[in-house]
Order: sequence, then C-alpha cells, then structure tokens
Amino acid sequence: MLPSTFMQRISAVANDLTARRVYDALERRVRDLPHLASWYAPNEASRRNQAWLGRFRDLHRGQRCVIMGNGPSLACMDLSRLRGEVTFGLNRIYLLFDRMGFEPTYFACVNELVLEQFADEIAALRMPKFLDWRGREYFERGDPQTVFVRTRLVFSDSFAEDPRRGLSAGGTVTYVALQLAYFMGFREVILIGVDHNFADKGTPNKTETRHQDRDANHFHPNYFPAGSRWQLPDLARSELAYGLARRAFERDGRRVLDATVGGKCQIFEKVELDTILDTTPPTSR
Repeated sequence: MLPSTFMQRISAVANDLTARRVYDALERRVRDLPHLASWYAPNEASRRNQAWLGRFRDLHRGQRCVIMGNGPSLACMDLSRLRGEVTFGLNRIYLLFDRMGFEPTYFACVNELVLEQFADEIAALRMPKFLDWRGREYFERGDPQTVFVRTRLVFSDSFAEDPRRGLSAGGTVTYVALQLAYFMGFREVILIGVDHNFADKGTPNKTETRHQDRDANHFHPNYFPAGSRWQLPDLARSELAYGLARRAFERDGRRVLDATVGGKCQIFEKVELDTILDTTPPTSR
C-alpha cells in the first residue's frame, strides 16, 4: 500500500491537474538536470559547499530556536522578545529589521523568484544564508556566509535529516527551515508568522505579475510590490509537509510549537510566544 501522505498528495493535485501544469512540471525537471548534475559533481564548488553545510551539523544540539514566517501577523507582534534567541529569518524578512531592532541568526530562501528579483538585497545580508542551489548564479562564489541547499523536485515530499543529500521544499521555505533546524540539532522549534492563510486566491504555483499596490499576503505592504512576480503557495502540500516535520521531531524526542498569532495551521501544538519563551532561559548565539 502506498504511504498515506503520498495518496493525500495524489488527491490534492488531481483536483487541480491540467495539461499546462503537467507540461510545466516536466519542463522544470528537464531544466533542473544541469543543477542536479553540478550538485553531485566532484568539483571544487560542490565539495566546498558540502563542507560548509557540514559545519552546521548538531551545532545547536539541545537548544531552542524561532523560525519567523512571512505572514501579516508578524507585523502585529512585539519581536523585541526574540533578541538573544537563535532565529531563522526567511525570504524578505530584512524588510522588518528596523522595527525588530536585531537581525536573525540565520537566513533561508529557496524561492527562485525571490532570489532572482531581490538578489542584491539578499547578498548584502551579513548572517549565514541558506539559499537554493539553482539560484547560485546570482551570488558571489566563495562567500563562506552563503551556503546552498538543493530542493528536490518530487511529487511526494519527505523530511530530510541531512540537507547535504538534498531536501524537500514542501511548498514553503518554512519547511526548509525546519529541516535545517533538525540538522543543526535544535530540540525545540517555535514558529511565528506562519499564518497559513492568504488574502489572494487562485492556482498554486502559477507565476503571476502583481498589479496591486499593497501586498496583503505578507508582513510588509511592499513584500511583493506591484510589477514583481510571485506564486500563490500550495497550502495543501505545506500541511502534508508540516505533518512529516512534526513526526520527525517527535520521533527524536524533540518538538515544534506554533506561536503564530491567529494562524490557521492546525498541525503543530499551539502556544503563546511569551509563555513559551518564559519556560526556559533564552539560548545564546
């Protein structure tokens, strides 16, 4: 019998399966072949990147971290409580740096449209950055603060305990950050800003040019400004991936908690951020 998550994924995709989507999926896999080959090639760039990734294995074993999503709720929170915590910022989190009063410990972005359109802004970030291997052409080679991960093009996601062998995107960069947090050894992960709800409706993963002056889907009105390209996320796929993450953490005696204000995701245990931060002392960077 096929795994239940695989069957759920079949059902979710079948409801919105079109010839155009099938063609786009096949074309993307063909275009990915050179990236796949270069990831495993025995060349200097690949070996160096693998070594840099290896530096983070169990670096934070037993510690706590906070993964900051990109939902509108993030703009309503007092993020100063996170100063001194180990944090992951995602995609365009830097638009909040002035209000936060601190910069996250780590940064992750695997969205090809974000990497392409905002490469200069991302390259200027000073913390260790985990970026998608397919977007490496936009960034300086040999920068030890820039580490690349490979998101596999798969029909059914899995949870990767070691990103050096590739990982699943799960329909959201938050899932990538969860796999990185596991690899780094964090025993407790707190999610915020994972609203799991979008004002815009439409076909997931379809690239569109935004025409609205204000982005109501994210924490900043210019997150995806008018004229920029974006894709509506696949929330059904994300839910299945989050379930995989929860089970992986719990099997190892660890946990993922959701402190998103008003979040719609029902996969993780809900907690209040202030309450959970007060249960144990903050971990240093």
